[in-house]
Amino acid sequence: MIIVLSFYDIYQSEKKSKNRLSTTPLHIMMIPSIIVTTIFAYIPLYGIVMAFQNFNPTKGLFGMQAFVGWDNFRYFFQMPDFRTVLTNTLIISIGKIIFQTIVPIVVALLLNELRIKWFKKSVQTIIYLPHFLSWVILGGILSSVLSPSNGIINAFLGLFNIEPIFFLGSNDWFRFTLIASDVWKEFGWGTIIHLATIAGISPHLYEAAKMDGANRWKQTRHVTLPSMMPIIIMLSTLSLGRVLNAGFDQVFNLYSPAVYESGDVISTFVYRLGLIQAQYSVAAAVGVFKSFISMFLVTTSYYLSKKYANYRIF
Repeated sequence: MIIVLSFYDIYQSEKKSKNRLSTTPLHIMMIPSIIVTTIFAYIPLYGIVMAFQNFNPTKGLFGMQAFVGWDNFRYFFQMPDFRTVLTNTLIISIGKIIFQTIVPIVVALLLNELRIKWFKKSVQTIIYLPHFLSWVILGGILSSVLSPSNGIINAFLGLFNIEPIFFLGSNDWFRFTLIASDVWKEFGWGTIIHLATIAGISPHLYEAAKMDGANRWKQTRHVTLPSMMPIIIMLSTLSLGRVLNAGFDQVFNLYSPAVYESGDVISTFVYRLGLIQAQYSVAAAVGVFKSFISMFLVTTSYYLSKKYANYRIF
């Protein structure tokens, strides 16, 4: 859907452009990404038909499979775990989106106020490092750090006579742990983006604000934040497409049967249905449902950002 929208915008811009050769190099640069996307994203879409079949692996993907229509979708919606999985996915995803939007903005504004360059660059590097680590590695680190018996977090809480907390094994704490650890891993990336935006703000705007008597807070409020708004809108818009994702890698490496009630999300549910329980058709139906909702959210957010914020991603 995003590629279709981008080509539509390119077509519209080309119609209005007097010099059509000016964007030709940009179109050529898109060709490799279009080829890769077509091979790995669009050609496998044939597998969607599995969601409407009673798929039998022995007949092969292109064999004569029994067509069952919407039965797989009805079966999934009527499953006892459907409401729990959907609720967990929405709570975890929305929590991540909110805090991954707010925290990088706040940290970027604070770092922008630092005047010691070496300290500022050191902080940027430190908070950015977790972004490069996979959840396989971080899962092991968090299991040790959050251990109720010998974890450093519970050891610190013990200094205040607080009982050990089983962060990864308690349904009361697991969602909070997922959201907090994901924000910790990714907020450095968002902070770098916002710092780059701040660096591109014209110094003349700050000079004009100073001449009008604006202090640092008022400069941040009336100059910095409005200048950051297009990037904030863009990142928020793109994040809406991940509402039904909730981060498979993270959840899969941190959860256990003890926290299925609060931590099982659509992606992990599909994994168990398809690869463990071998219910391929039902798993495909859940994947189609998730993809359709995500496509709708991305399209809607694109339209709203263009209409109400006058900002276009493409």
